[in-house]
Amino acid sequence: MAQPLYALLDGNNFYVSCERIFDPRLHGRPVVVLSNNDGCAIARSDEAKALGIKMGAPWFQIRHLEQQAGLVALSANFALYGDISDRMMSLAARLGHRQEVYSIDECFLDLAGLRDATAQAHATREQVLRWIDIPTCIGIAPTKTLAKLANHIAKSAERKPGSYPARLAQVCNLAELSDRQRDWLYQRTPVGEVWGVGPRIGRQLNEAGIGTVLDLIRLDPATVKACWSVVLERTVRELRGAPCIDLDHAPAPKQQIAVTRSFGQRVTELAELQQALTDFASRAAQKLRGQDSQASVGSGFVVT
Repeated sequence: MAQPLYALLDGNNFYVSCERIFDPRLHGRPVVVLSNNDGCAIARSDEAKALGIKMGAPWFQIRHLEQQAGLVALSANFALYGDISDRMMSLAARLGHRQEVYSIDECFLDLAGLRDATAQAHATREQVLRWIDIPTCIGIAPTKTLAKLANHIAKSAERKPGSYPARLAQVCNLAELSDRQRDWLYQRTPVGEVWGVGPRIGRQLNEAGIGTVLDLIRLDPATVKACWSVVLERTVRELRGAPCIDLDHAPAPKQQIAVTRSFGQRVTELAELQQALTDFASRAAQKLRGQDSQASVGSGFVVT
């Protein structure tokens, strides 16, 4: 039986890359794509990241960079991004014999038994770039968690020269490396980069003296389960190369549906607020019907 091998293909700065397909003048310029009603940045080019723009930064806080640094801000076109995503996923599916579309710009692929996985991944990446002009990075490893980590290494090696070996840029196959080489990579990777380790757990791990991926791997899984959770224990086992998470071909119905938007301008009248909440509630109900579910609780919130 073939050993498990997974790939994670991810579109780089996906929304910005989609916009650059139709406006090549955006290449090399700092670009952000704004959320509904142009409230905040939901995608940033590498040049925009270099300006210090954070994900979710409110537009009014970075607007001055239009004049100071030539920042280009674009309104989101989700219908376009969805169409390009479908095309990218169709091309990516050829790399493996099973595919899980994880998000609009990411998919997992089952590469078990595939010969020359790294070369095939490079070929797939080139085909996606040539056919639809979307740059991607691919991480390959024996588990999904490690494939996610390998994808991070592939991206960082390309975007931040010197952070990782240049030969791992764009496509990183951890399965090809020796234990010593992998440990070297894990030692220089913050634990917060691990899939499933959020800010809260990351802070707890740091406070416990666990700052790198290698530190986390060296923990006893039973101790991790006792001190944190069975979910983090599973993450540790995956980081050690033991597959615990298979591909999900038919994602389970969502247990929570949220429709949230930023307002494009200040709302001062109750009628405006009621209209917006009504619209958002209708969209949430549409999603609920789409997965043939029922809701037990409905709630609304408004924040400044």
